[in-house]
Amino acid sequence: MLQTLQTACGKRTEHGDDAQFRTTHWSVVLLAGGDQTAESAASLEKLCRTYWYPLYAFVRRQGYDPHEAQDLTQEFFCRFIESQALRSADPAKGKFRSFLIGALKNFLANEWDRTTRLKRGGGREIFSWDGLTPEERYLFEPAESTTPERQFDQQWARTLVAEALAKLRGECGLQGTDRRFEVLKVFLSGEPGGISYAEAARQLELSESAAKSAVHRLRQRYAELFRAEVAHTVNGPVEVEAEIRHLFTALSS
Repeated sequence: MLQTLQTACGKRTEHGDDAQFRTTHWSVVLLAGGDQTAESAASLEKLCRTYWYPLYAFVRRQGYDPHEAQDLTQEFFCRFIESQALRSADPAKGKFRSFLIGALKNFLANEWDRTTRLKRGGGREIFSWDGLTPEERYLFEPAESTTPERQFDQQWARTLVAEALAKLRGECGLQGTDRRFEVLKVFLSGEPGGISYAEAARQLELSESAAKSAVHRLRQRYAELFRAEVAHTVNGPVEVEAEIRHLFTALSS
């Protein structure tokens, strides 16, 4: 999937970047740092639900057990949403992922008294752990000697890739081409051992050339959606390419 996405992202599309910056993660944070509204709180909670796993995995790598890591991650997000520190958030000081991991590190360094810690399932919840199976995911992580920060970047990149793929699946569903997506998505991975174009064409009752064209369009749209996801996490169009290169490096290391 990495090689396919790198190749597709390397081919710039004609779509402008400006539209991708009308509502970025930073703009959501800055809005929440002002006078909070129901809309800004809901947007911030959606960000938390999107990026919970990279932060959970980072907390686990600090030596906390699964229940402690869940408590800490949940409490961090609650405080993140409610914190007055958002008023001082400055996009010029870094990328959104850097801001988020920095905030988590500060939170862990100033961890609240264990005697007053919210018990799992008590107090306010940003999301329910039920069904998320965070520890099952974590146990599949490779045992690497890299730093928790580098592993965080890897998980961040994987999250953006997964978000782009989910949006592509959703678009295909709205267009009534979800069956085509399910058959052709194997070609997005770039992994050997998938079905052939001839077999995909047979399943979809298309010519082989039509199947290849459909795969090409899927790859291009996948790259556009991934680029848009990255654009939401940086402060301007000029930062997108550098961030994409950084994330691809993290994924390939």
